[in-house]
Amino acid sequence: MRAISLVLVGMATLAVAVLPRPLLAAPPQYQEYQEYDSGQPDLRVAAEQIFALANQARAQVGVPSLQWDPALAAAAMQHCRMMAEQGALSHRYGGEPDLSSRAAQAGAHFRLIEENVALAPSPDAVHQAWMQSPGHRQNLLSSEVDHVGIAVESARGVLYAVADYSAVAENLSPTQVEARVAAVLRSSSVSILANPALARLACAGDADPLRYPGARPAWMIRWQNSDLSHLPEPLEQQLASGKYRNAAIGSCPAQDDGGAFTAYRVAVLLY
Repeated sequence: MRAISLVLVGMATLAVAVLPRPLLAAPPQYQEYQEYDSGQPDLRVAAEQIFALANQARAQVGVPSLQWDPALAAAAMQHCRMMAEQGALSHRYGGEPDLSSRAAQAGAHFRLIEENVALAPSPDAVHQAWMQSPGHRQNLLSSEVDHVGIAVESARGVLYAVADYSAVAENLSPTQVEARVAAVLRSSSVSILANPALARLACAGDADPLRYPGARPAWMIRWQNSDLSHLPEPLEQQLASGKYRNAAIGSCPAQDDGGAFTAYRVAVLLY
């Protein structure tokens, strides 16, 4: 998780790196934004402008466009309103959940999350300030993120902006997780057993299959990760040995060490 904040006043900027780490191209000439009849800025349009400018910048460097994520936008709005009320920029105020918790509570599913915040006079100024700051630019142009939610609030004659970027993780059922892992395992020429019951018990830690009566597996492994496209190295080594003909796969709810990040817990038994 990387979080970057920016204060923009006129032409002066201060960037602080807190942690290391389909709208198409839109003209970058936003010197002002649309207004309601009340004379207040149209904040939805302002957020759309920042979104369009971000995807224009990504296209210029050959990075895929970001997709809009309503859950991330809701999390960004929650924080943006608090930021406008406080008047000072921060990624977390007293009593407020951290970035990953805010996004998860809003319904986002992710394996990586980043945030930019800014105070500036216009949407274009927000975008330009982020592009001119190395940390903000890295977040905005990162090839590791694919979704974004942006919120804008107006207070004291300026705009407060929050952009939450993420690498989305699918919300998969245990059966779907098992099917994904099975597809990878089949490339190793093992047959997948139809009954996942014992593997599911092993996944949850409710049984030790190596001590289970009956057809005991010769080897087993449990792991938890957000990426189902790759198998753990110890499992790959066992499969490469050619000693096994069958495998059972079981998935269960992720344990707490995954935190707010989406993760999948899996057990594989080899026979």
